[in-house]
Amino acid sequence: MTRDLRVPVDTERPGALRAVARHYMANSAPRSPQAHLIETARGGHVFVADGSRLFDADDDLFGEIDAAMGEGAVGAVLDRAGLGGAPRIDDTPLSNPPLHALSLAIAQKCNLGCTYCYAQQGEFGGAAKNMTQETANQAVELLVSGAEPGARLNLAFLGGEPLVNRSALQAVTRHAAELAQRRGVTMTFSITTNGTLLTEADAVFFENFGFAVTVSLDGPAEAHDALRPYKSGKGSFDRVMNNVRPLLARQRRMQVAARVTVTPKNLMLRRTLDQFLAEGFHSVGFSPLLRAPTGHGEMQSADLELMLGEMIDCGGEFERRSRAGERYAFANMVNAMREIERGTHRPYPCGAGAGYLGVSADGDLAACHRFVGDEDGAMGNLVDGVDRQRRADWLAERHVHRQEPCRDCWARYLCGGGCHHEVIRRGRPACDYIRGWLHYCLEAYLRLSTEGVCPPGRRPVAATAAGAVR
Repeated sequence: MTRDLRVPVDTERPGALRAVARHYMANSAPRSPQAHLIETARGGHVFVADGSRLFDADDDLFGEIDAAMGEGAVGAVLDRAGLGGAPRIDDTPLSNPPLHALSLAIAQKCNLGCTYCYAQQGEFGGAAKNMTQETANQAVELLVSGAEPGARLNLAFLGGEPLVNRSALQAVTRHAAELAQRRGVTMTFSITTNGTLLTEADAVFFENFGFAVTVSLDGPAEAHDALRPYKSGKGSFDRVMNNVRPLLARQRRMQVAARVTVTPKNLMLRRTLDQFLAEGFHSVGFSPLLRAPTGHGEMQSADLELMLGEMIDCGGEFERRSRAGERYAFANMVNAMREIERGTHRPYPCGAGAGYLGVSADGDLAACHRFVGDEDGAMGNLVDGVDRQRRADWLAERHVHRQEPCRDCWARYLCGGGCHHEVIRRGRPACDYIRGWLHYCLEAYLRLSTEGVCPPGRRPVAATAAGAVR
């Protein structure tokens, strides 16, 4: 087993970033579905997959687990060490979970010609159309009517470009807020926009309703313009930044984030992160392009290797800033620290097909926004309601215990098996990347918690049991 802990990153040399990535990919390779070993400067640690539990391990226990991995006997060692127990997740799928979030394809049309768009320039392979006010109201009524008093709900607006249908978006937001108040539930709102149609009036509206605003930006101007041009071919970066700055200046209840879709053409993650944070975005996150309708721009293994090196470089800066008591809103890292701290363990990667559904402009229900217009994720319609049998079949089939090679992976309950849409359409090309990133994040969590450091605004982590980190 490789015993080094961290490899220094030379951000000027892609070769050095790749070396870092290969180190983490190698050290995160699955050896047992039950446990994973991690080493830091303070010693050995064991991550127990069941319950996503993280413990310090003395040399004897660490060595015993290490040896047991080669013999397939990890479970017995964990039991003797008091780290076993009844499984927290079994093969039983979720059953008729309550609906708590909808995304509305309020406009299945777009003014950009993004090279990789999963929605095929916003139209999902069909005719360009807007969602009617009546359909939008029906969707909100479905969401609110089944909620228990005190529930927290979310209404998201996507497209296409949702601001193409601004009037319906604003009207249904007001309607949803009124229905939620009468029902005694909390309604939150979010929008994902390309930013080209944003106005100062939108800034006021989003602030008044406390929107989480995600702006799709794919890097500095030259990278963004190559990937997200207007349909005429003209770049969109300058227009987006000019439009978004009034929102950045106004955000209080509203939070404005940048989301970067990573392709082989915009792998300068650290530069992108620092530039967007300097602009005042509340957070910046990265997501690799694993599936595009044409295959254009999809990340391959070499691209994912470099991306992992870049992500770890960003993570190293997050660690440095955290030690200095500074906020560094690298969303992927912040989310990972939160998930590790709370011990997140789940049999699905997200709420798609469960508590979250997408709604097409015509009122058809889908497993999520990416399955709009896709029969594989069809879940009924607003007239007849949720198709319970389709939903039950989905939740049974998509459970992580039904997925290969997930069942033999230590990271399965952190990962949940990967984005359903990407897996169904392309398989799992990013497993090494995902495990490498999670391994690095676990190391970083151990370093920061041991040093009594945590991201600003969050409590320090304390031991909860003998030998336990968390």
